[in-house]
Amino acid sequence: MPDTHEGYGMPIGGVVALKNAVCPNMVGVDIGCGMIAVKTSVAVKPSREVLCQMMSIIRQTVPVGFVHHQTPQDDALFLDRAWQDTNVCRSEFQSARRQIGTLGGGNHFIELQWGDDGRFWLMVHSGSRNLGKKVADHYNQLAEKLCAMWRHEDCVRSELAFLPQGTPEYDDYLREMELCVRFGMANRAHIADAVKSAIRAVVPDAEFDEPVNIIHNYAAMEHHYGANVMVHRKGATLARKGTVGIIPGSQGSCSYIVSGLGNEASMCSCSHGAGRRMSRKKAREDLDLGAEIAKMDALGVVHGIRAAADLDEAPSAYKNIDAVMAEQSDLVAPVVRLVPLAVIKG
Repeated sequence: MPDTHEGYGMPIGGVVALKNAVCPNMVGVDIGCGMIAVKTSVAVKPSREVLCQMMSIIRQTVPVGFVHHQTPQDDALFLDRAWQDTNVCRSEFQSARRQIGTLGGGNHFIELQWGDDGRFWLMVHSGSRNLGKKVADHYNQLAEKLCAMWRHEDCVRSELAFLPQGTPEYDDYLREMELCVRFGMANRAHIADAVKSAIRAVVPDAEFDEPVNIIHNYAAMEHHYGANVMVHRKGATLARKGTVGIIPGSQGSCSYIVSGLGNEASMCSCSHGAGRRMSRKKAREDLDLGAEIAKMDALGVVHGIRAAADLDEAPSAYKNIDAVMAEQSDLVAPVVRLVPLAVIKG
């Protein structure tokens, strides 16, 4: 994908099809990570004062970083007996109940945006929190042990240890991965609900369209190249013909709601964002704090860049979203262009 950058085993921003196997590192550690976007009925661009009021309420209601809810949260997902049929998720059940509805860290964000459709939008990027990482680490370690036993040392060295179809480990991983995907979807929905409440607290008559809630770290059985194959999307989004998708930029550039073109050359996939152009360490070392703050201020975006530690998520750490979109014009068609107004980063 045009947003590709370095990751464990394979790039983040990549798509792979395997026959008769699944590879945990081809899905990644944040299983079920994705985006949710909601168009509001608000047809007047909010002032900075209004945006700051909304963001203040969001910060009070949505835990970020390593902070979780102090009490267990309710969701229909937690009533599902599927939790009892897992190894890792079952042990993480109580922790997951406090993590749902929390943003996390890194490049996860809450963003308020203005669309070229003349509407006010909200967007959230978040995943399965620590649950997905625990599942990914457990099954990757298991795959490494099994591949070493089967003398597939090359797969272990390349961080691409796999679990063959027909083994209990393959079935166990898929079961837990799918539960993490559902958790990630529910997590984003909870955060979006909190953002809606914050918007309504300031604009009481605001109404909201049905959300677009998509995933970009998962594996699924699909039919490509005349065969049923396990398609791994690691930082990549499904883009079948007519499928509505979300491709975010950085906090200093626009994002896009898109429609898939169903290009089989990419196994009907597109990028999951702009993609990093430099590592977090390099961004903190090389970028100028004052220049990055000035860039955001010039755009009029309400942001949280305050110290050198925040530079790993500065706009200059990311690729040019318009260049990325141009490179995948055969994969998706833009539907709405969204400009950032206010951002909370994890």
